[in-house]
Order: sequence, then C-alpha cells, then structure tokens
Amino acid sequence: MSEEKELSFEQAMEELEKIVEKLEEGDVPLEKAIHYFQEGMKLSKLCHEKLEKVEKQMDYILKENGQLESFDIQEED
Repeated sequence: MSEEKELSFEQAMEELEKIVEKLEEGDVPLEKAIHYFQEGMKLSKLCHEKLEKVEKQMDYILKENGQLESFDIQEED
C-alpha cells in the first residue's frame, strides 16, 4: 500500500481482498505472511475510518425545509 496517495474505500477493499487471497493460499513464507498481515491491518483500519466518516455524514440528512435533521440507522436484530 502506498502511503503517498490516499486510497479510495473501494481500492483499499480490493487490496485487502488480494492480501487475504495470498494468505489463504497457505504457501507464503512466514516473513512475507507477517508483512501481508500488517498491510492488511493498515487497509482494514483505513476502511473502518472511511466508513465511520461516512456514518457521521449520514447522521444528518436534509429536511424538506432545508435544515439538518439527525438520522439514526436501524440495525437488524
């Protein structure tokens, strides 16, 4: 993962999926597996942060009269 350029959520998820595939193959040397794991954790954190940011943005939606209203997401049981 390049620290120089910010990845989009989709790009980070794609990179994370590639890492998971490599680790699931099982024939990765230990040192390389640790490197992949660390990169995967960074990507996972990035995705989590991006989702939190979007969730905060979705906390407010525009009412018909133009004012912001709190928005609660109902989770399924």
